[in-house]
Formats: sequence, C-alpha cells, structure tokens
Amino acid sequence: MQDKIDHAIEAVGSVLYGKERQIRQALTCLFAHGHLLIEDLPGMGKTTLAHALAQVLGLEYQRVQFTSDMLPADLLGVSVFDAANAEFHFHKGPVFTQLLLADEINRTTPKTQSALLEAMEERQVTVEGSTYELPDPFFVIATQNPLSQYGTFPLPESQLDRFLMRIELGYPEPEAERELLRGGDVRSRIPDLPVCISREDLREIYLACEKVQASNSLLDYLQRLVRYSRESAGFAYGISPRGALALLRSAKTWAYMHGRQYVVPEDLQTLIKPVFGHRLRSAEDYAEHGGLALVQRLLSEVDVVG
Repeated sequence: MQDKIDHAIEAVGSVLYGKERQIRQALTCLFAHGHLLIEDLPGMGKTTLAHALAQVLGLEYQRVQFTSDMLPADLLGVSVFDAANAEFHFHKGPVFTQLLLADEINRTTPKTQSALLEAMEERQVTVEGSTYELPDPFFVIATQNPLSQYGTFPLPESQLDRFLMRIELGYPEPEAERELLRGGDVRSRIPDLPVCISREDLREIYLACEKVQASNSLLDYLQRLVRYSRESAGFAYGISPRGALALLRSAKTWAYMHGRQYVVPEDLQTLIKPVFGHRLRSAEDYAEHGGLALVQRLLSEVDVVG
C-alpha cells in the first residue's frame, strides 16, 4: 500500500510542483477521515490540489464557488413541487459528492457557511425535516483567502473546528516555478492522471491507520501539550478534547504513511501546526488569529519527556 500512496503523491506532484509536504498533509487529512482548509492567496494552486487529489483517488468531484449572494439551498439542494403528482421532490445540491471543493468559503455569509456544519460533522444533511445521507467517503476541501482581503467573512470557531487541518501552499521555489512556466497549463493534464488508490484501497488504509499504536508515554506528551494550552497565560482558550483527538488521529495516519505501526513524538510535532494552528487564539489580540505563534510556544516550552 505504501507504493500506491507514494504513486499518488508523485502523480499529484506532477501538476503541483514542489509541494510534496503539502500533498502529504492533504492525504493525511483525507485518510484520517478529516476535512481540509487551505488558506492562501488566489492563484497559488489550491484548486489544482483538490482536483488532482480527486482524480488520483478516483472520487466524484464537485467544485462550488462561494459568493456573498449564495444561499444554503444552492449548496444542499431544494424541494421542487411536481404539479402532476401533487408532491415535492428533493433535488440534491452539489454537496452530494465524494470530494467537495468549497472554493473561497469565506466569501459567503455565515448563514451559508453554517450549511456545511452538519454535512462535515454528521456526514448527512437535513432539509425541510428530511435527512439525507451523504456519499461514503465524503471529504470537504475548502479554500480561504486571507482575512485581510476585501469581501471576506471570517469563519467562526465552531466551523474552523470542523476542519481537521489548515495548511498553506505558499509561493513555489524558483526551480518549481520555472518548471511551471515551461510546462504551460497544468490543469489540462489533471484528467489524464492515473487513479492510484481504489475505493477498496481507501477502506484498507482507513482500517490500517486506526490500528497504529500510541504508547502511554506518547499520550502523556500529547496531554501535556493540551494542558499547557489550557492553563498558560496568553491563550484565549485551550485545545478541546476533539482537537486532541484530531492530532492523535492525524499522527497515526502520518506514521502509517511513513511505514510505521506506532506513533513517535516527531509525528505530533510535524502535524501540530496544521492541526492546532487554527484552533488557537491569542488572549492579547483576540481579533487576530495568532495560532501559529502559540503552537511554537507549545513546541518550545513543553518537554517531550515528562
């Protein structure tokens, strides 16, 4: 299975140059049953990453462009009255897919943002009193522009917490950018990418990641990290139990992707920024995020060995 995962990373990397670390993080998030938030400037490859992942995983893919006038029904679907049969029929919206790209999610209003809450947490949607199951697997990859840009609505903490990870792509290295300039339109090559991981492989990966072991000393270290965030000055609030579970689940998946059946402290340290960064806020400047600086405090001030 490791060969298939490496093949998938290589395939996505053929259209997203120089971003192996972010591709691995994205796959870790998906293999851990999570949802991914990508925050970066427009034109950095966010949509390319999502589309390429759907292709190499063989998943149904829908892209929704979020705008300020978008309504929840545009995402979830709507009931339409059939005059011939005198009854309503529900027409499913784009959320009924396996990989949903919620593009520029913070450009729509909080009312529409909240339409995704039930879908992301419960893997179902409720419309007009009826509940509809979403496909399995169901992944949300949302992109977000920096909050300093015009026309954005910050995601509330309850929505941010639904995302297992938040990552940034960043500017490409000069060599990768030169390859991009020479290669032309990379998006046109995405439909030709091979399906590297089948549905059966995906289920096998899910089960294997859950079986990865975490020792008592590893759990002690995780609990020290969480407790420090809750008890130390400078943190507006600490990491919730769901956040702690998110880091552990991500670390198990990261360990499996690197051929190990056990978690080591370096796994927690590698993933703590994308998992904890959007879950923390500074007490001194609550309006600003400040989560990455607080994560750095956790890494530098909490001992690995208690």
